[in-house]
Amino acid sequence: MKNLFTAKLDIIGINPFVYIPDEILKEIFETSGRNKSPIPVKGTVNGKEYTQNLMKYLGDWRLYINMMMLKDSPKRIGEKIEILIEYDSSDRAISIHPQLDKAIKENPVAQKNFEELIPSRKSELIKYINNLKTEESIQRNVEKIIRHLHGEIDFFGKKIK
Repeated sequence: MKNLFTAKLDIIGINPFVYIPDEILKEIFETSGRNKSPIPVKGTVNGKEYTQNLMKYLGDWRLYINMMMLKDSPKRIGEKIEILIEYDSSDRAISIHPQLDKAIKENPVAQKNFEELIPSRKSELIKYINNLKTEESIQRNVEKIIRHLHGEIDFFGKKIK
């Protein structure tokens, strides 16, 4: 397998990561037609499948290794791990939960503020609602997001101005 390599798990701040070998980076750039962060990738960590984004930070390309990819990854710094990585051309678009979509569309201020959010923030709010299990928690948090989009409350420590 051409994009298989071994790397030492490193950390920056609280984020475990590995550096990607230059020849593999070059192949990913060519395959994806991109050389700007983020680049969607997929593969395996020690044989376990993952999907992730390849990120450039402080001048270096890194594959951040979260605990879904590698159990207890923050406690395993310095460990050698086996990585298979390739460009992921699949559509990663996520659908907005119907209740959140309806609530935003029914409220012009919320809709305007939602449309002005950066894509990663929109995605964060959508994923949060999509991962809730009960109708009660979905409704309660849709209401919180609408209040957040009105600038009334912060949500995950962020405020709308």
